[in-house]
Amino acid sequence: MLQEVRVGFLPELKDSRGEEILYEIRHALGIRSVNRIRTVKVYRFEGISAEAARFLAERLLCEDVFQEYRLNAPLVTDADRLVEVAYRPGVMNPEAGSLLKAAADLGIAGLRAADSSMEYAFYGGLGDEELELILRRLLVNETIQHVVTEKPKTLLLGGEPGRTEIIPIREMTDEELLGLSRDRLFLNLEEMRLIQQHFRELGRDPTDAEVEVLAQTWSEHCVHKTFKARIIVDGVEKKPFLTRLREATARVARKDLVLSAFVDNSGVMAFYEGWALCGKVETHNAPSAIEPYGGAATGSGGVFRDIMGTGQGAKVIASTDIFCFAPPDTPAAAVPPGCLHPHYLLRRVVAGVRDYGNRMGIPTNNGSVHFHPDFRAKPTVIVGAYGLIPAAQAQKGWPVPGDAVVVVGGRTGRDGIHGATFSSAAMTDRTQSVNAQAVQIGHPIEEKRMADALLVARDEGLIRAITDCGAGGFASAVGEMGAETGARIYLDRAPVKYSGLAPWEILLSESQERMVAAVAPENLPRFFEICREHNVEATVLGEFTATGRFEAYYGDEKVLDLTMDFLHHGLPQRLLTCSYRDPAPQEDPDVPLPQDWEETCCRVLAHLNVCSKEPIVRVYDHGVQGTNALPPYGGVRGDGPNDAVVLTPLLGKPYGMIIAHGLNPVLNRIDPYWGGLWAATEAVANAVAVGANPEELVLIDNFIWPVPEGEFLAQLDRAVDACVDFSVALGLPFISGKDSLSSTYRGRGTVIHIPPVLCVSVFGRVPDVGKTVSADLKEPGSLLVLVGERREEEMGGSVYYDLHGALGKNIPRINLARLRETLGALHRAIGAGMVRACHDISEGGLLAALAEMCFGGELGAAIEIPAALRPDFFLFNETAGCFVVELEPEADPALLFAGLPCRVLGRTLAAPELRVLQSGRPLFAVPLERLRAAYCRPMKEVFGA
Repeated sequence: MLQEVRVGFLPELKDSRGEEILYEIRHALGIRSVNRIRTVKVYRFEGISAEAARFLAERLLCEDVFQEYRLNAPLVTDADRLVEVAYRPGVMNPEAGSLLKAAADLGIAGLRAADSSMEYAFYGGLGDEELELILRRLLVNETIQHVVTEKPKTLLLGGEPGRTEIIPIREMTDEELLGLSRDRLFLNLEEMRLIQQHFRELGRDPTDAEVEVLAQTWSEHCVHKTFKARIIVDGVEKKPFLTRLREATARVARKDLVLSAFVDNSGVMAFYEGWALCGKVETHNAPSAIEPYGGAATGSGGVFRDIMGTGQGAKVIASTDIFCFAPPDTPAAAVPPGCLHPHYLLRRVVAGVRDYGNRMGIPTNNGSVHFHPDFRAKPTVIVGAYGLIPAAQAQKGWPVPGDAVVVVGGRTGRDGIHGATFSSAAMTDRTQSVNAQAVQIGHPIEEKRMADALLVARDEGLIRAITDCGAGGFASAVGEMGAETGARIYLDRAPVKYSGLAPWEILLSESQERMVAAVAPENLPRFFEICREHNVEATVLGEFTATGRFEAYYGDEKVLDLTMDFLHHGLPQRLLTCSYRDPAPQEDPDVPLPQDWEETCCRVLAHLNVCSKEPIVRVYDHGVQGTNALPPYGGVRGDGPNDAVVLTPLLGKPYGMIIAHGLNPVLNRIDPYWGGLWAATEAVANAVAVGANPEELVLIDNFIWPVPEGEFLAQLDRAVDACVDFSVALGLPFISGKDSLSSTYRGRGTVIHIPPVLCVSVFGRVPDVGKTVSADLKEPGSLLVLVGERREEEMGGSVYYDLHGALGKNIPRINLARLRETLGALHRAIGAGMVRACHDISEGGLLAALAEMCFGGELGAAIEIPAALRPDFFLFNETAGCFVVELEPEADPALLFAGLPCRVLGRTLAAPELRVLQSGRPLFAVPLERLRAAYCRPMKEVFGA
């Protein structure tokens, strides 16, 4: 008999989860008939008595200060509608394992299984169609969840393992090959023919496991076919994208700074006193598009494991999040079939990143959110992580024959299957129904335990090599680690969440919180002892061999036997051709001068690409490890944004780590070369604005692009050239990167391409965090100076143009030689203690940067615009690599920034207003509170802050 415990908030108290859902119902769906929602957690236990269940309710599940419970009885009896939603049988429920462990720790014997679900009690005149819409759009992802209509009789899942199938590929027609590939493999006809020919030569047909492993290994996500392809642009053959980036890095990287680049799960740079820093930035666009909470959460978990799988294992010390969505007020009719509303996507993606990072105790302390209507089908969800590792253990490790293949962490299930292949394809109106099993279910507490255990094992020298089970699961982890040797694994040894998995599913599953380590046999006893101490499951899955083959067994049956050579080198280099054509309009708009300057300034600050993102930042614990020397927001009220985060990862030491990034998808719509330079410039400018030495920084690239065909491939070529030119001109190496080239939606006659995204992340070291600065103004009477080269008429892609419904053509063009000089001079001035505050110019231009500095310092400012310049262009130009600097009243800017473009703007004021003059006459003055209200309103409306 199952025991049921229902737990909910006391009726007189606010139900925070219910309030959140009610907000979504009203704002995302426009349903007003619901006036209250209560939520009730339902726990089910099998194998224990009612008294034991009552004991768990009172000791574990219910906090009687604000909650109540019922045992084997309803908790809510007065609702107009009551619906229970649970994970489908066989889908991993992260709470189940924790319930079993906690019960055992409390001495409860005989518990065989546990599960949890959620009841939603609706109050109000909710109709059937409205309820169905709420369930379908907000509460139930139908491929992993269901509405419970009948109480389960048992929680134990049984089933025979699926059989290994032989795929008769040798005799398939081209049409049959494409049919096999369409929803499962995502390979093109040429690639399917190569597999067919290989098995014809072997004289046998492949197993389903062999076909699946080849598809995963050859997927765009895993092998980066486009970035490794030969490419002909306008009739001229150029080096592959990845080759260009690597050659640029090899040309500029200092051996004393860059310890590892493009060869491991993350790039590594030297820190201080024998330590190193590592960084990786990933995307989780496709999973987040169909299940935003789980997709974003497991994106964070996956990039954390990239850090944990660097060298012999690094500690994760920081998390970043960078998102691109359609505006939250997008009309429902504009959202394509099979897609979720951007208002809901934004809130749930933020919640996923929040919960994973906070629960693991990893600070999320750098990020941004960007908006454009063409992200309404597929958002861009970028997650990054940074780590600390002993420099001596920072080099990628490789197994030797005889090492054990050890899987550590979570169990394997059906969740996450086809994640690598699915994320390599364009999104369609069928994606949510066909590919939702590719969304993984995260369990951050499991990952936290595993991370702690692996650090102990690393420090004791027990790990020869390690990597995470990312895209492709065991197939990718073991296949890549054993690429130069060989590997043999036994899939029936893998700990599974439930029975009934086919061998190929165990091999390809992307279930979360798993790592694979190469451990010498003599080190296994101590390795397992450490895992037991941390309550982490570890199993020997097989061994690395010297055969040069990837072999997998299930019992006595061999289900996989491929040469590593064909697996990793059988895919021929692609040859891609394209021609570049200017996607921009031919003329800049004729924009009149503002009639109401105050209103215009408020509209700029309220623009979604300028406004405060503080309601998002505040749900992240950005100080959890005690290392945060400069937070995302600072100043008197804590609402002034800083340009970068500064950490002290070695507690008690003055050494600092700086993390920043830059991107502007709108500019790439006009010119991806100059837009790419803008993104890289913005990233480095953000870092230097807080005190980073531009010679002590390294870069990470992330290209998130429409399917790279035709003009989009040519645009990608220009963006790569921008990265290469930037790297060489500034002497800054790219040491890691990622491409995600499937952000196109095709469905029911609609094609939507996202604005191409190039996100450049930067991290680096400073010897003393005491010599960094924040963006908030410090004193009245200070000198305000504009530093950096810009041409005010270059307004293309600006927020100001967007307010007039225009895009423009003439976008900011960065002078790289002058930029390098400017960054160096600014760093020297900050290091000498001459700079009180500094803020770089980006979206919104000078006006937005100055307003943000005023918000932080609770000070006003008075500036004067030169007579010969258009005042609106002067205030709203968005040239990156320019800075507003606060200096002491007696400072000499011409001396401090000798030979560089430098203009005295004015001075700070004690009065809380922003005054602007031109030719000595007042142009306008606006109270800071009016600007602040406009700046804060948009995200408060979305998040109810």
